[in-house]
Amino acid sequence: LQWLRNPGPQHEKRTLFGDMICFLFITPLATISGWLCLRGAVDHLHFSSRLEAVGLIALTVALFTIYLFWTLVSFRYHCRLYNEWRQTNQRVILLMPQSANVSSSQQSLLGQQSLKRNWKETIV
Repeated sequence: LQWLRNPGPQHEKRTLFGDMICFLFITPLATISGWLCLRGAVDHLHFSSRLEAVGLIALTVALFTIYLFWTLVSFRYHCRLYNEWRQTNQRVILLMPQSANVSSSQQSLLGQQSLKRNWKETIV
């Protein structure tokens, strides 16, 4: 969720939302189209031409191949963008344990620095 809130490149976020919308529309359409093609192929095998049945089966295979190819390429693209974002947007603060040897002026300086911490930073 932090990636979506990041005020970085808006193009990447639009691409993600566009692909999600396409996925939500294309998945049911591909499923219904594949089922109808296979159903028609079965009917053609029983009642008429085998050539039309083979054509419908080939159409179904092509449809699902294109759908799976698009899904995998899109998923891989967004995973790559996310991994690049993770590598370039790391914020780490190292907190040192306060010991008895540290003077009071150093302790107050450490305390002021910890108050200036940004909410996006990770405490280690």
